[in-house]
Amino acid sequence: MQLDFYYLIRTFWLCVKAIPVTLEITIVSLLLALIPALLIALARIHKIKVLDQLCRIFVSFIRGTPIVLQILIVYSIMPSLLNSFVKAAGWSLNIFEINPIIYAFVVFGINSSAGLSEVFRSALTSVDRGQLEAALSIGETHFQAFRRVVFPQALVSALPNLCSTTVILIKNTSLAFMMTVREITGVAKIEAAYGYNYVESYIDILIIYIFVCLAVELIFRRIERRVVFAGVRRAKTN
Repeated sequence: MQLDFYYLIRTFWLCVKAIPVTLEITIVSLLLALIPALLIALARIHKIKVLDQLCRIFVSFIRGTPIVLQILIVYSIMPSLLNSFVKAAGWSLNIFEINPIIYAFVVFGINSSAGLSEVFRSALTSVDRGQLEAALSIGETHFQAFRRVVFPQALVSALPNLCSTTVILIKNTSLAFMMTVREITGVAKIEAAYGYNYVESYIDILIIYIFVCLAVELIFRRIERRVVFAGVRRAKTN
């Protein structure tokens, strides 16, 4: 088998142009997942009745089912259900004209919220409860104690797992092509379909994903160093 190097280089740069779409899906999905994940983590830590059980079921379901199935549910079933609801309500909105990337945000946001909730729960429980009690004893509210004492320390513990979650999400966005989103993998598959140059396309996306994921890991390492350094400096000041 002989590789088509002209195709390899040409498609490589086409896939590079699709990196912003992949990063957009990643960033928006993480932002959408942050607050629900934190609320789920807090509900499970404090064992709030009913909510704790519902959160457990949600996390188990999301983490226990393939993301491909979640994509099929959201992208194939949800539009039809929404369309029936819109028609019943008498609205003029055409659900089938919604940009597919919106569904990608929803799928990956929901999926990430389950994983992030476990990251937050683990990080928050790693902070000694005595520090929270000490903050409360000097007159701070629960919100102030969490913001000033618990969350800064939990953030340091959470960063490595946050990095792993982000890298996993970047790789999972390669499935967004199933929703006709033209991200890295989607562009490569479209180009490969013209001349059946799938091997060259897979080499292209392999290289791009490696570099993108390495770049994200380096960014998180720098953030982690800065957070740790800031924490040490604050401790010395106090």
